[in-house]
Amino acid sequence: MLAKQKKISRKEIKQDTMVTIYYKFVSFFTENKKVLSISAGVVAAVVIGFLIYNNARNSANEAANYALSKVMKMYNAGAYQQAIKGDPASKIIGLEQIVKEYGSSDNGEQAKIFLANSYYFLKKYDLAMKSYDDYSGGSDFLKAAALAGQAACYEAQNNAEKAADLYMKAAKVSSENVLTPEYMLYAGINYMNIGKNDEAREIFLSIKKDYSKSAYTREVERYLSLVE
Repeated sequence: MLAKQKKISRKEIKQDTMVTIYYKFVSFFTENKKVLSISAGVVAAVVIGFLIYNNARNSANEAANYALSKVMKMYNAGAYQQAIKGDPASKIIGLEQIVKEYGSSDNGEQAKIFLANSYYFLKKYDLAMKSYDDYSGGSDFLKAAALAGQAACYEAQNNAEKAADLYMKAAKVSSENVLTPEYMLYAGINYMNIGKNDEAREIFLSIKKDYSKSAYTREVERYLSLVE
């Protein structure tokens, strides 16, 4: 005759389960401690690598900011060639060198726009477009500026259709950008200049409706009368 089995309580079952899990964990760790140590080492290496990269990026950004603060005096004075090349005698790094050394930092990305603008003012449009196109920073304002800069280059080379398309692309980056109605106006003018009056009219009316308080609304009225 079989002896009557003792009824096991839920508490005892839970304790037994926890003991089983504990011993399984100890067994797993003992068998795999070499692998786990390697994994921990890899994680530590990744963390250390990230910290080094982040510190280097911050240092590059600070260095670019310092270099920009010095060369911008030349840029703002209209000495664009000097701003591009810098002044070694005065230990001023030019925009070209700033972009080359720190182009991946935030301030280095900003330097690309100033470098492109300098080329544009010197009528070196191919170099300007390349530098505008090279911008890959996170600022919507500068993204739009880079597109509008390319548009201005095409405009200077009498490619009104390409210019109009790029001005509109710049305008669509952000409706909050204070320069958006200006980009739209230039797009409309360029479309008008190649006979695309319907496209131009639509843009002018959009400026009038969506940016009624903009200074460019007064300009729109004049151009609207030309495409009616």
